[in-house]
Amino acid sequence: MNLLRRKFVKTATFVGVTASAIGTGVLLPQRVLGAYAKAAFEARDINEAISASLGSDQHTASDAIKLKAPEIAENGAVVPVTVSSSMDNIDAISILASANVAPLTSTFTLSSACEPYVSIRIKMAKTADVIAVVKADGKLYSATREVKVTIGGCGG
Repeated sequence: MNLLRRKFVKTATFVGVTASAIGTGVLLPQRVLGAYAKAAFEARDINEAISASLGSDQHTASDAIKLKAPEIAENGAVVPVTVSSSMDNIDAISILASANVAPLTSTFTLSSACEPYVSIRIKMAKTADVIAVVKADGKLYSATREVKVTIGGCGG
């Protein structure tokens, strides 16, 4: 069998299906890549970042949020953070590092079918509070943990 012909048929089929999906609107870049909250990630203040990413900066502390982060991070370039919650109807989870120039490290938009659990590695410039903000039922709840950084990860 001619391998060049097989490769041509596979490539032509892929291109045809992709072009059809884009043409009908089934495959849109916003759906594939997600939306980028530029204002939230460029904010220099914690409250400004929370407001830009979650719609408000009014949050209350909650014991229903479990924020797991190391007490001492030897390298600020890779600080493991895990956020989970027992709340119902969680729409989003944001993680912030208060001493970073741009404090918002990540925001996750969750569907009702998702388990409210996020695990990520963040960069921290220096010793600071890591803040997890959870949006549930239109209200914001938070949990905070101080992480001591021995070697800075954001250019330090």
